[in-house]
Amino acid sequence: MHTIRVLPILTTLVVCTSCSTSNSLPPTTAFSGATVWDGSGRPAQPGVTLFVRDGRIVAMSSDGSTPEGIDIATTVDLSGRYVLPGLVNAHGHVSGLWADASVEDPVERVRGDLKLFARYGVTTVNSLGDTEAVLTARDAATPTDTHARLLAAGPVIPPSPFPTKARADAQANVEAGVDWLKLRVDDNLGTSVKMPWESVQAVLDISDENGIPLATHLFYLDDAKKLLDMGTSLIAHSVRDVDVDEEFIEKLRDTGVCYVPTLTREVSAFVYGTRPDFFDDPFFTEYAHAGEVARVSDAGFMERMTSSETAAGYRSALVVALRNLKALADAGLPVAMGTDAGPGGRFPGYFEHMELWMMGEAGLTPEQVLMSATSVSASCLDLDDRGVIAPGMWADFMVLRENPLESLQNTRSLEQVYVAGQPVR
Repeated sequence: MHTIRVLPILTTLVVCTSCSTSNSLPPTTAFSGATVWDGSGRPAQPGVTLFVRDGRIVAMSSDGSTPEGIDIATTVDLSGRYVLPGLVNAHGHVSGLWADASVEDPVERVRGDLKLFARYGVTTVNSLGDTEAVLTARDAATPTDTHARLLAAGPVIPPSPFPTKARADAQANVEAGVDWLKLRVDDNLGTSVKMPWESVQAVLDISDENGIPLATHLFYLDDAKKLLDMGTSLIAHSVRDVDVDEEFIEKLRDTGVCYVPTLTREVSAFVYGTRPDFFDDPFFTEYAHAGEVARVSDAGFMERMTSSETAAGYRSALVVALRNLKALADAGLPVAMGTDAGPGGRFPGYFEHMELWMMGEAGLTPEQVLMSATSVSASCLDLDDRGVIAPGMWADFMVLRENPLESLQNTRSLEQVYVAGQPVR
């Protein structure tokens, strides 16, 4: 079961008891004066100071006091601003597609993707299907790098009809050192053959034997129920064929498995039939990949999408996905924000904000949506050092001009992102 951390009410000063405040330690940066929504579910609190050392929050104060032994070297005035935890994407993809064209090294291209995610406030990405370069970049990263933190699943396990082959593919990923395993149980709206259940079980066996969680791509409600019975660790997409029922809700409740809607994945399957409105959004254009914008704006590409039966099918599926998200949120089940962003047409960073806005359009409150994208998502990924703003946590946070709890559209007012207390440039 995934339990969301509830933090103590901040009245004056909260200090990380495991973070020594000896004068021999490096100096501290104080981020002062912001209204802080900490991701725990309690109300935002004005006038908070965050004390950050070596990339972590070591103390928090709401009365201007400074813990004994903390040597403040720098103060960053955030008066009038809103601070909330960095976004945690439970289902993305890091490929190197989005780096500048001048970057040739595959690992550096991966870092370019991670920097793009971070510029939009996405400070952790669970990459559910990637290349060897992604694992190399993950292993070379340091905790204080100013780009998104990375979990990697390696290649998606192909839908082999042979259980021995599926097992071997999963084992190869384990030996490569992945954080997650990922497989598809989907027929792509009837255009391909699903992985047989014997092969699915073979992958689940490897997951269990090695203690590595398994995320499953799916579409159909019946498949989702069976996968929960078999022991999947994460439902990595919405159920999109029919409305979820009480049996499914109870299975989710009993297993504690988290549900990742990836609404923007559906959008990407049909939206480029015409020129999308978000191509004119300054929040998009600031970091938009010109080559990818040009590719999906090509007249031939747009015509193929307009006439595609598959695109029409996913447009209809989105309507079902929105209803199912609201039903599961109303049932109090753990919903983790994820986008499937990263492949062509799914713009990293911007699509995470679009996901938040769409979750709000589905009927979730701003607080529900923001918790889904921070503390809930971190908990679903078993990450206990991020997703909330509290002493002992990584200092991964966003600074906004406007209050996102009043309107999720206010995430467009993002001014700065900090990873490990360092600004993302």
